[in-house]
Amino acid sequence: MHFRPVARCLALAQQFRGPWSRSFASSSSSFFDSVGIRYTAMAGLNQSTDASPRPGHGDGVTLADLPKSWHFTASLPPDPLFPTPADSHKATREELGPRQVRGALFTWVRPETQQDPELLAISPAAMHDLGLALSEADTDDFRQTVVGNKLYGWDPDTLSGPGYPWAQCYGGFQFGDWAGQLGDGRAISLFEATNPRTGRRYEVQLKGAGMTPYSRFADGKAVLRSSIREFVVSEALNALGIPSTRALAISLLPHSRVRRERMEPGAIVVRLAESWLRLGTFDLLRARRERALTRRLATYLAQDVFGGWHTLPGRIDDPSDQAQTLTPPRNITSETLQGPQGTEENRFARLYREVVRRNAATVAKWQAYGFMNGVLNTDNTSVLGLSLDFGPFAFMDTFDPAYTPNHDDALLRYSYRNQPTIIWWNLVRFGEALAELFGAGPDVDSPDFVETGPTETTAPSIIARAEDIINRAGDEYKSVFLSEYKRLFALRLGFRPESPLPTTDIFDILISPLLDILTDLELDFHRFFRRLSTLPLTDLATDESRRYTASRFFDSDDSSAFNKDDTRRERLADWLSLWRERIVADWTGTTGVSDSNSDNKDLLPELDAERMAAMKRVNPNFIPRGWILDEVIRRVEHEGERDVLKRVLHLALHPFEDSWAGREFDGVLYEGDRDEEVRWTGSVPRAKRAMQCSCSS
Repeated sequence: MHFRPVARCLALAQQFRGPWSRSFASSSSSFFDSVGIRYTAMAGLNQSTDASPRPGHGDGVTLADLPKSWHFTASLPPDPLFPTPADSHKATREELGPRQVRGALFTWVRPETQQDPELLAISPAAMHDLGLALSEADTDDFRQTVVGNKLYGWDPDTLSGPGYPWAQCYGGFQFGDWAGQLGDGRAISLFEATNPRTGRRYEVQLKGAGMTPYSRFADGKAVLRSSIREFVVSEALNALGIPSTRALAISLLPHSRVRRERMEPGAIVVRLAESWLRLGTFDLLRARRERALTRRLATYLAQDVFGGWHTLPGRIDDPSDQAQTLTPPRNITSETLQGPQGTEENRFARLYREVVRRNAATVAKWQAYGFMNGVLNTDNTSVLGLSLDFGPFAFMDTFDPAYTPNHDDALLRYSYRNQPTIIWWNLVRFGEALAELFGAGPDVDSPDFVETGPTETTAPSIIARAEDIINRAGDEYKSVFLSEYKRLFALRLGFRPESPLPTTDIFDILISPLLDILTDLELDFHRFFRRLSTLPLTDLATDESRRYTASRFFDSDDSSAFNKDDTRRERLADWLSLWRERIVADWTGTTGVSDSNSDNKDLLPELDAERMAAMKRVNPNFIPRGWILDEVIRRVEHEGERDVLKRVLHLALHPFEDSWAGREFDGVLYEGDRDEEVRWTGSVPRAKRAMQCSCSS
């Protein structure tokens, strides 16, 4: 089958026709190989950081004054074995579990008490977005709360209060196989906190705080190594504009020793998310045939997490049309049915599509910035489209679409090029969990259906409608993904958002060939775009200057063959010529530049400077690569350093800067370490490229 160049990137609708019965093929070749492309992508919806100016040290509220709530636990059923916080508080750890929990979405469970915790670092950006004053980090109240020693909302003397910590119950497909009940095995949520300035609500959670009923065979702990990795990458992704859970603080537990591949120090990370619900939450309810609870949870997701049924996207006549897909109608009432008879979309179909759209946009961002989660199981896939649960993640070094950072992923299921396909696979499983609700169409609220569900008579029409909705959602997933893909890659290449050039032209002539060049020439993905951002067009005015400039894109420690091979430089120089021609056309508002006149065309210096500045704002200078994180872990864990963790976080929070040391940020002079910055933003040592790690954390 022949696909046009853009369509071949993501013909997911064809890949997943008949989605209820199709499973992921356990093969080292991806769908994208089958349609003949070396694949990358784009990034983009909303950066989760509040856009208002950063506060000073004393701005924000105290932890005690931060508005808190417990909507999740007030809205959904608890573990029936311990139905109240008092029941759980009086129980021993052995009585709480681990065990199977049915008919519930969470269990009340308290964090374990920690001795002499050491607060290693906070994220000023996360403190700001939560609404906390930075000075709170200096208080004992904060230090005890972020390890679970102090509980808000609960009086242990009277065994009462408005709220109590909890752990969620969910399941999931892991590496394509059903894994049964999983749940928060070492994550315990403390409360929901609402930023008084923005009104934005986050669920505050501790990772590594102790055993829960969902710990299974594990110990409920987290090691310092993985905690540092999650702390840094959560904030790095957010700073790049990629939807992600957040990290507020990290604490070392000096008396905790944790056995993984070796004995390691324990730690706790404080995490934030507007919701920690996963696709796997619905997977477990479907597997257990808990129909009423599925409906109740879906309603909670729409009303409490998304803010109401009216916020969800209305029906699109042609979901494969990217123009329609970009701005679907909203403000649809919950009772409204949309579409022709037999394929009507009810409110649950709109809920499904919202989750599909969010995840499509997020995976496009991953691809644009070369990020790989490493373990995209359904329990690691967020209903909000957040990057979630960071184990063997990585950012791309030398561009290789087949790269997976997970050394246990022998079949490359979660490799870079497979991520869009796998997220869609996960979303089909989610569609199966909700299929009864949106498949019922106009009858979803009828008493008979609510009570008994599909019957032998109604099942065929429910299945047909559900299949149609899932297939149409596949087209919408493809459209949202490609729109983000093309938009973000165009920005990274220096094209204006209002570019008069067709995005298909940019993709066919520049993006797709560039990805082949990056692969074949083994060029560093991130350094290529940053170097391109600093390249004046006057350096590409002639054939000779383009060949000379092409040499700059090869790292000095690469093999001599790559540095000196004229055919490789010529190939890159040819691409630079095409890029220059279209950049000039874009920034001068013309539709094209003829080859004969291209050497005589250029941008005015001030316009070219504006173009380079715009590119720097989307092409990071710093990325928390695996080798950098390994160095930070070694220096913190084995050499007793502390400031290095704060410095790497500072770079991660300000990734687009040319330099950091000796400059002011938010009105404060940042001393930094200039030599360290140069090394961390320079060439990746050859022996440390494309590192892999395990899921153990």
